[in-house]
Amino acid sequence: MATLRFLGAVNDVTGSCCLLETDRARVLLDCGLYQGSNTEEAQNARPFPFDATALDAVVLSHAHLDHSGRLPQLMRNGCRATIHLTPASYDLLEIMLKDSAFLNERDAEWRNRRALRAGKPPIEPLYTSADVTHCLSFCQGVRYGARQRIADGVEVCFRDAGHILGSAIVELYIHEQGRETKLLFSGDLGNSFSALLRDPEIVNHADVVLLESTYGDHDHRSLAATLDELHTILQQAADSGGNVLIPSFAVGRTQELLFRLGEFYQAGQLPQQIVFLDSPMAIAATEVYHRYQAMFNRADAAQLARSHAGTLHTFLPPLYYSRSAEESMRINSVTGGTIIIAGSGMCDGGRIRHHLKHNLWRRGAHVIIVGYQALGTPGRALIDGAETLHLLGEDIAVKASIHTLGGFSAHAGQTQLRDWLRHLKPAKPRLYLVHGEATKKAALQQVLRQDGWQPEIPAYDQVINL
Repeated sequence: MATLRFLGAVNDVTGSCCLLETDRARVLLDCGLYQGSNTEEAQNARPFPFDATALDAVVLSHAHLDHSGRLPQLMRNGCRATIHLTPASYDLLEIMLKDSAFLNERDAEWRNRRALRAGKPPIEPLYTSADVTHCLSFCQGVRYGARQRIADGVEVCFRDAGHILGSAIVELYIHEQGRETKLLFSGDLGNSFSALLRDPEIVNHADVVLLESTYGDHDHRSLAATLDELHTILQQAADSGGNVLIPSFAVGRTQELLFRLGEFYQAGQLPQQIVFLDSPMAIAATEVYHRYQAMFNRADAAQLARSHAGTLHTFLPPLYYSRSAEESMRINSVTGGTIIIAGSGMCDGGRIRHHLKHNLWRRGAHVIIVGYQALGTPGRALIDGAETLHLLGEDIAVKASIHTLGGFSAHAGQTQLRDWLRHLKPAKPRLYLVHGEATKKAALQQVLRQDGWQPEIPAYDQVINL
């Protein structure tokens, strides 16, 4: 009998990983990094709790690192299985894994300098750029809607999840003893208010469902209210002469923000004179988005088309790409009147830390948090009201205004999750809630029971029969 083993994103949001085993095949669904506190991230160095060499296939829902970031380790551990993903996910995965490898190598180099001085043995990075190149050679693109055999008795079909470019709802068809069982993994379902991308596709049938619950306890603010609040913040910053800092995830959130700022500009409502995109990875990801404009929703694609070249850059003329470290450092000489979008989204790395160091103590500055902040991250500390933040060896006073705009989330809110599930009625498949903090999953479990479901919350290493 086919089984599914939960190996990540069950106690929290990150580290997505499940192992499907049948009498003829072993298929890994996602292989993501743990992100957040040092304790969470320490799990990334642990050995895989399965034999990587025995895998017959790997299926990737999308390119975000909490779903994909351990793939190079998997292949370094002897896995030779094909990694199945959408073509757009491949293009983004290449960018994200190469950046992750660079950061891992740089971090290991820094730690080893300290270890050498202390007489301690050196450490190895989680993976290297060479590991990423090796990993990418095993990837195979599968277009949306194409049902494809990936292992003996197992087929996959991807549906548009509307979360980031190329993100997929995963349908796995398992054939055993003359019977077909359908496992449905929501992946990260998109927020229907998001710019550029289409709404998540509807699925009408499944036998077992894995549903994300990142925002299972509440709904996001409406798009209109979110944009009104954003414009108010931008105007307040312009009036006070302070900079606006937006820690943003390079893939998805950044492109959404650029589009919304472009709408303000086109309407003559953008008070700032310049918008810096200070993230080489986000710049590269934005260029990938330009190549896949055929996947955008019709309304937003039409708006872009009216800006002649049809890119986010032409839609938002004040946009300036800051590619080099020198260009990034020059931004810090600007004390007001700009919008600075920089990674990382949770403020735990990247160039945003330098901009926070130079602006967080200024009363006229504004920081806008636009995405999920994991426990233990500096971004989470800011939204929880921290009065100081330790950045780059210094304790920085938090005098800037901190704002949270949940309406820009790339995840579905509670009502959107419930609505997506309703299309699976009346069959009501077995339902498991994953990818959420304990309180979020518990809240979603409660309301889904009111809808007539019997959702279960799996534990790490739990095995269920399919």
